[in-house]
Amino acid sequence: MAYENAPSITPVYVAHARATGGREGAAASNDGRLNVKLSTPKELGGAGGDGTNPEQLFAAGYAACFIGALKFVGGRDKIAVPADASIESSVGIGQIPNGFGIEVTLKISLPGLDADVADRLIAAAHVVCPYSNATRGNINVNLVRA
Repeated sequence: MAYENAPSITPVYVAHARATGGREGAAASNDGRLNVKLSTPKELGGAGGDGTNPEQLFAAGYAACFIGALKFVGGRDKIAVPADASIESSVGIGQIPNGFGIEVTLKISLPGLDADVADRLIAAAHVVCPYSNATRGNINVNLVRA
């Protein structure tokens, strides 16, 4: 069942994962490469625990995907993306009128790249990144050049 009127895609890769127990459970990919214990942060009323949480997983995934988008755009536009490019991603969670929402900040480091070129690259990557496309218009995403 589709809930949005979004453009259809023909997937070239499909990831599969299963979560059990919610925020106090576990999550694993079907191929076993991802297998994590989940814990609710104290700030959300949990014990803290030694597991990860959905916000950390989202932060890591968005950062990695955005670097991929930077590399894609760099290749397309003949801009050399620095080998040591990195992103510090922050995902905040809080209440909204009908439940909970998230916000994202991506602090993007492109060492040695001219500031104007870096800004153009970041803007173009934000257009093509699947995470950016999935979140656009739904949450606040703050892109900061480090």
